[in-house]
Amino acid sequence: MGLYLFSLIGIGLAGRFARKENTMADFYLAGRGMGVFVLFLTLYATQYSGNTLIGFSGRAYREGFTALVTVTFMTVIIGAYLIFAPKLYRLSKKHKYITVGDFIQHRFQSTALTVTITVIAIIALGNYILTNLKAIGFIIVAATGGQVSFTQGIIVLSLIMVIYETLGGMRSVAWTDMIQGVLLLFGVFLIFITIQSEYGGLAKMSEQIKSIRPDFWQPPDWGGKRLWLSTIIIVFFGISVYPHAIQRIYAARDEKTLRRSLQIMVFMPLVTTLFMIIVGIVGAAQIPGLDRQGSEQITLLLLNDLAQKIPAISWLLVIFLSAAVAAIMSTVDSALLAISSLVTQDLYGKVKPESSQSHLTGVGKIVSWIIMAGAVWLAIALPQTIWRLFEIKLELLCQIAPAIFLGIHLKSLSAKSILTGILLGTAVALFIMIGNWAGLAIDTKPWGVHAGVWGLMVNFLAVGACNFFKNGTTRNQPAFG
Repeated sequence: MGLYLFSLIGIGLAGRFARKENTMADFYLAGRGMGVFVLFLTLYATQYSGNTLIGFSGRAYREGFTALVTVTFMTVIIGAYLIFAPKLYRLSKKHKYITVGDFIQHRFQSTALTVTITVIAIIALGNYILTNLKAIGFIIVAATGGQVSFTQGIIVLSLIMVIYETLGGMRSVAWTDMIQGVLLLFGVFLIFITIQSEYGGLAKMSEQIKSIRPDFWQPPDWGGKRLWLSTIIIVFFGISVYPHAIQRIYAARDEKTLRRSLQIMVFMPLVTTLFMIIVGIVGAAQIPGLDRQGSEQITLLLLNDLAQKIPAISWLLVIFLSAAVAAIMSTVDSALLAISSLVTQDLYGKVKPESSQSHLTGVGKIVSWIIMAGAVWLAIALPQTIWRLFEIKLELLCQIAPAIFLGIHLKSLSAKSILTGILLGTAVALFIMIGNWAGLAIDTKPWGVHAGVWGLMVNFLAVGACNFFKNGTTRNQPAFG
């Protein structure tokens, strides 16, 4: 694993040597030349993080067959992309977008709106990095039996990521994503096949579970169904507008390449999420009685059990740990690159509009080091759980969705209506979250619905109301297209 990790720095050097020009587009979008294979694998590695190998199976262990709904959660993301990605790609090709802020500025001609969306995206992505750094620390501790500490694991792997990212930019990130994506897909497939064959398959495990966990077969109540719907909404609008995913849309070689990559992505929940859900269910039959923290390690526990019975397959432990680390690293490096571009292009670039492309690229690299250093410190210091950090990120990020989903297709939409919606929606989401933390009698999910979804409903209503009652209709709208 050490050889694999340090080989990533070599890939970073290769990305630097492949650089064609010292510009923002070359550094952050790999020269807009990604083919189907590279684009698909970098999208796959970015979308499926450490939560794939840890969170999905752990949830299935705790909740039973109702956890199969997570396959739907991961599938709706591709549906969301298909609504706006092709048109956004055409606009990015024509107008040379680099960040999501470039689209917002061109579409709405409002610096206030661009800065607001950029700040929300940076906060959400910073949270995303924290989530995955915590996960990677826990995995390193488990993999080494505590010989490498939580803090040491985070620091070393963060250093490797920021080195190869600043060396080669998007090229290095995409090329490492290719390796990490293949490793993740290969690892999930092998783990699923091995556990299925050695433990007798899902049918046998289902019969065994009936006697020890009859609750596994209970359908969710109305509260559970509302939570399902709420999660689908927040995933649909939150994950689909990841700034690092939008950068990959910009980086496609052409629109046909983008569409083919998304078409392949549609099938990935069936061979990734579904496989790990089944692993969790098998684990519930084989190793019952684990608490929440223990359930998060169920895949590792099953592989340990198999390795003791059949020493010849102990190499699967290495595959699992490598795949988990690779999945997390591919997510963190993408988020870091996106934050760097947002700060440089949409904030620093507004203050220093006369800056050259090479100067902006250099500033972006410095920003990456500063952001990673801060994220490492917070990941070590903050006590929040990984899942709660994940929810907070989506509840904030989905508030920028109306600007993209509606802004792409509705030419009459005004900047004022979008800005009003974002501010009100974010305020509602934060009020619910902060009110609960402050001890007020407010549930984090009122009526089983996420705070971010309540905020998103207010957001859309405010956009609709402002746009309906605004004066001048489309006469004063800036040109767009």
